[in-house]
Amino acid sequence: MPNSTPQVSFVIPVYNEESNLPMLADRLVKIMDQSTITLEAVLIDDGSRDNSRTMLQQLALSDPRFHVVLLSRNHGHQLALTAGLSVARGSEGVFVLDGDLQDPPELLDTFYAKFQEGYDVVYAVREKRKEVFYKRFAYFIFYRILKKIANIDIPLDSGDFSFMSRRVVNVLNKMPEESRFIRGMRTWIGFKQIGIAYDRQERASGDSKYSFSKLVQLALNGIYNFSEFPIKFVTSLGGFAIVSSVIYLIFVVVKKMFFDQVIEGFTALLFVIILFGGIQLMAIGVLGEYILRIFFQSKSRPNFIIEKEICAGKYLDE
Repeated sequence: MPNSTPQVSFVIPVYNEESNLPMLADRLVKIMDQSTITLEAVLIDDGSRDNSRTMLQQLALSDPRFHVVLLSRNHGHQLALTAGLSVARGSEGVFVLDGDLQDPPELLDTFYAKFQEGYDVVYAVREKRKEVFYKRFAYFIFYRILKKIANIDIPLDSGDFSFMSRRVVNVLNKMPEESRFIRGMRTWIGFKQIGIAYDRQERASGDSKYSFSKLVQLALNGIYNFSEFPIKFVTSLGGFAIVSSVIYLIFVVVKKMFFDQVIEGFTALLFVIILFGGIQLMAIGVLGEYILRIFFQSKSRPNFIIEKEICAGKYLDE
């Protein structure tokens, strides 16, 4: 272990980023060389299938300021980030960003200055996103829906890119959630928080590793973990269905008793069956989402498994 504990740790999950790693490493080295505070860069390989794993090991063995964690398989971005937070040694805090260089590491000084003013969390707010239109639109809609229905005030257009104080990181490391939505957990912790606006850049190279299904899963984690809306919506929908049924029943009875008419029509009957059948299936699906999260959480499995860790220029198991 090095003689001095770093004041701040970069925490950067990496997955199949061999084309971006040389540029990322160069920019981090330049920042660490010029900084007046002691820094380390924690890079977490999330089971990469390209040459990223080998490149990270070579980097950590050649420069002791790089702290590399190799996970046993692909656990997903949020759990890889969780693994990095668990080993980060920064005594004052951590600076979280992605490995694709859409989040500029050079903003460290700006975030750190806010931390020195007394803020425990300094999060980035994306003013502009240089991504395809449908993604920008989906993000825009999601954050506004989440802000409307969440039981905490999650900032708009804010991702994982942030500076967090050591005490915030310590609390995060004690939170055992399996279905993690770290930007929501960060808000839930509280303390003094502030946002800094920035323009999110395009990826330096390569394609996004967040597939559509992974983005949907992340969104669902945010909604189900930080909102009571799904279950309350289904309850309200059930109430609406009952009231509608009673009104329709009264309507049918009145027509029969006072006008001697009986409602006819197979189409109307089929519509009612499909409508209420759909409501029931949706209710089961919402309950299933909650039960599935309880099921996985109750297993108490570790959220991630570290295969190898290189710190201070050597493997920790040596």
